[in-house]
Amino acid sequence: MNQQPKTKGELVIEKIMEELDPTSERYQILAVASTFKSSWVALGERLLNVKRNGLFQQWGYENFEDYCSREVRIKKPTAQKLTLAYGFIEKEEPQLMTRHTELKPLPDYRSVELLRQAKDEKDFSAEEYADLRRAVVEENRSHPTILKRFKDVASNKEGAAPSPLEHIKAGLSTARRLAHILPQIDAVPERCLHELESLMAWLQENLENLAAENPAD
Repeated sequence: MNQQPKTKGELVIEKIMEELDPTSERYQILAVASTFKSSWVALGERLLNVKRNGLFQQWGYENFEDYCSREVRIKKPTAQKLTLAYGFIEKEEPQLMTRHTELKPLPDYRSVELLRQAKDEKDFSAEEYADLRRAVVEENRSHPTILKRFKDVASNKEGAAPSPLEHIKAGLSTARRLAHILPQIDAVPERCLHELESLMAWLQENLENLAAENPAD
């Protein structure tokens, strides 16, 4: 059977691993990262350790996000969800950390992160949280199903806050309106127009990253 061609990210990881001691923490993180979809708990645990102890600085990176994107080859939203999801199950659902050794499928890390939000940020009632927990932990429902349930409950909360994706969409829409209007005002400095272009590019990039992480949005 023909093997799938390796991605650019996989090739970068392999090249870095060739230069590391296989017994080192840095090597082990990359080894787990290459298969994190089937064992995200292990990667989440290691990344959280890197973040908590500032190990990325010892390896020549300015910050945790830079280390994740350049070496582990995962985007900032993914790294954030992995570490938050692991921290949550470490505290609230420790039995999940060994489920993959029992041949039982793990919940999607994105669903675990939504469960964390429901408990810590979104003021779900005890019954609402229990229903969502059952769907994530016991029934292992798909992430799109969990996301829909989460949104249905959150949207019914009085004054429910817009999602980060919705904030960025609104910001990009406003920036685009400004980009249409400002060039018609003679007094606007040229540098302001350039800065607005940079802001729009930044918003667009983050919108695409969040959309990729939340395909059901």
